Amino acid sequence: MSNLKLGINGFGRIGRLVFRAALKQNIEVVGINDLLEVDHLAYLLKYDSVHGRFDGTIDIKDGQLIVNGKTIRVTSEKDPRNLKWNEVQADVIADCTGVFKTLETAHYHIEAGAKKVVVSAPSKDIPMFVMGVNHKDIKASNTIVSNASCTTNCLAPMAKVMDDNFGIEEALMTTIHATTASQFTVDSPSRKDFRSGRSALVNIIPASTGAAKAVGKVIPKLDGKLTGMAFRVPTADVSVVDLTVRTQKETSLDEIKAAFKKASEYEMKGILGYTEEKVVSQDFVGETRICVFDADAAIELNSKFFKLVAWYDNEYAYSVKLVELSELVHSL
Repeated sequence: MSNLKLGINGFGRIGRLVFRAALKQNIEVVGINDLLEVDHLAYLLKYDSVHGRFDGTIDIKDGQLIVNGKTIRVTSEKDPRNLKWNEVQADVIADCTGVFKTLETAHYHIEAGAKKVVVSAPSKDIPMFVMGVNHKDIKASNTIVSNASCTTNCLAPMAKVMDDNFGIEEALMTTIHATTASQFTVDSPSRKDFRSGRSALVNIIPASTGAAKAVGKVIPKLDGKLTGMAFRVPTADVSVVDLTVRTQKETSLDEIKAAFKKASEYEMKGILGYTEEKVVSQDFVGETRICVFDADAAIELNSKFFKLVAWYDNEYAYSVKLVELSELVHSL
């Protein structure tokens, strides 16, 4: 069993799946903070429309969660500075609120007694790390880190394989992205932009994403070489990256496939997957690898211009990588 004691702030889609992933990796969750009532938290943890029923026992006693016989402290604090993480000996806090994503606000957990913080969102001033790409750059002094976005977690390994082997001249990314909690079931006003407010049930919705540009932060030499956009589609989970790339070196689709297959078996094993099967999105629900290269879907136009495709469970695989990043920062 890992000696990491994990706290979770925000028990939404990612928070609950971080909990499930942590338990599967024998990591002790010592505290959960969310503004929802504990019985509602227990219900949402037990039943999941995408990932199925929780594999274990869930009870409530004296306002606390009891999962598989172990009591977990549940709090309902708006201000993380009041969380007293030291009382439950929390080592790392997974902040899954999407709210506390600056160095200043994420540091509230440190003030409350935590040792380190991993934020489940991209950030403008928190260092971003992607497992398999730049995780070896983390230092013990990095007490607050960002796990970037789910799309960056899929795209960055693809970009690294391509750039390390063939050089990237320039690239455009499109993510065909499953619906998320920020969307609406019926047409509604959106603070982000007009299109984002349209019904997620019946529309393919073009959207902006900083995921491609964020690759330039985790692989600095690619800064300015990638950008992209998203299409939000009416599916519950699993997304796919479509990367159109111009290489610096002349190569072939067979050589590119070989490079991805090798990376999936060696330096990126457990992070990058490789398949030649006739797969579709639903085949990747519950996938733990954050980037599964679809060799059969790749296209070659000429010796320097290619379209590459990779699948990712934007909920569960991302949560698994966040837990792995938490273990890494705890070990330093």
